[in-house]
Amino acid sequence: MRFTNPIPFVRDISRSKEFYEERLGLTVLEDFGNFVLFEGGFAIHEGRSLQQTVWREELASAEPYGRRNLLLYFEHEDVDAVFERIAPHMECQAWGQRVFRFYDPDGHAIEIGEPLDFGSSSKGEA
Repeated sequence: MRFTNPIPFVRDISRSKEFYEERLGLTVLEDFGNFVLFEGGFAIHEGRSLQQTVWREELASAEPYGRRNLLLYFEHEDVDAVFERIAPHMECQAWGQRVFRFYDPDGHAIEIGEPLDFGSSSKGEA
């Protein structure tokens, strides 16, 4: 068995698709309307329809799906370029490995960091 991908529930699939395409620069591989698969295996699913499929019920709440219990982690070789593109739209924090965090339209935490080279002692140090 192997883990394939996380699928966060989103309230507005169009808004979330645009966010991940425009802000993060992800490329859509497949768009099935209520499910969008991006290159690299990341996917989003419109929450109401997935609730019906998985739990056979639709929750009436209009709250965002992000519950501050999931972090979506991405890496990029040029974290500075990504930061420059995204910085105007987010709050950032830094620690050890150079990373920054922000939130998608549903409040899911997103973190982008530079890859760590575990074979080198200097890479990733602050």
